[in-house]
Amino acid sequence: MSVRLKLTLSYAGFLMVAGVLLLATVWGFLLRYVPERALIVPGSTGTPTGVFPVRSNLLHVFAPRAAAVLAFLLLFGLVGGWILAGRMLAPLTRITHATRLATAGSLAHRIRLPGRSDEFRDLADVFDGMLEQLEAHVAEQRRFAANASHELRTPLAISKALLEVARRDPDADTGELLDRLEAVNTRAIDLTEALLLLSRAEQRTFTREPVDLSLMAEEATETLLPLAEKHGVGVKTGGEVATASGSPALLLQLATNLLHNAIVHNLPEHGTVRLGTAVRPGSVLLTVENTGEQLTEEQVATLTEPFQRGSDRARSGHTGVGLGLAIARTITQAHDGTLTLAPRPGGGLRVTVELPAAAPHPGG
Repeated sequence: MSVRLKLTLSYAGFLMVAGVLLLATVWGFLLRYVPERALIVPGSTGTPTGVFPVRSNLLHVFAPRAAAVLAFLLLFGLVGGWILAGRMLAPLTRITHATRLATAGSLAHRIRLPGRSDEFRDLADVFDGMLEQLEAHVAEQRRFAANASHELRTPLAISKALLEVARRDPDADTGELLDRLEAVNTRAIDLTEALLLLSRAEQRTFTREPVDLSLMAEEATETLLPLAEKHGVGVKTGGEVATASGSPALLLQLATNLLHNAIVHNLPEHGTVRLGTAVRPGSVLLTVENTGEQLTEEQVATLTEPFQRGSDRARSGHTGVGLGLAIARTITQAHDGTLTLAPRPGGGLRVTVELPAAAPHPGG
């Protein structure tokens, strides 16, 4: 049976039970004051005058009318219950229709249930929010897949072109060809590793343990110091011990990506990068600031999208694979944190990572 039919039968059954109880109560009270047979008053002639009801007569008159009332209540309960159940379930019908459209692949449809707030309205609003997030996620995944396909196809196409040129010109410089093939292959490997790291961070397949962000910042600085010296960028680190809970490898990758991005996207000369850590009530901060070109809010808002290299502010030859900040954002979200980007007034970028602080060690 459908839910509407079940509700209809429930309404009609409840109305019938209430009617029977009401009639039984009335009948019970009447029986208390109606005699079973006619009474003869002493001193009278013995012949009753007027209307004198007895229990048998009252039952004969009352029972058919009670049965008619119950039949009316049954009919009224079925018809009224059917109409009432339909009105009550109308919002659920709209939600079901939207669910079927979503199942068929149409994520743009919204329920937008009118009326006052109730359980159905709350359910519809939550479902609309879920559809909105799902639509945005699917669009992002499609865009990411298209960009990844394009980025992976590019080095393969370049390698194919280089090999065709070498085949047509056997006397070409083999050393130069090998160098170019090695560069293209290295780029393809870096892109593949970045995609794997991004997938691993999204799946949150890691074991959490206390990690000091200040140590991660220092280790990332030691790793990338030669790159910074090569491009004339000064790196300064500082701050307090800031312990978060997460994966040391992923958090080190987070600090490394942010520092690498700050070094690559910097001034042509005499640029600076500052890494700092801080502790807040219930959270810890990792901040990376770098000098560079003046940025707008619109430009900054797109930098965490996959394959957004910020070409207007990048040095030629050091644009990377376009996944640095995207990976940083994914790692931050996987650790239940937030990553905030803001342009610096004097040019450059400030990146702030806020993560939940690690629980204090027992006895510490």
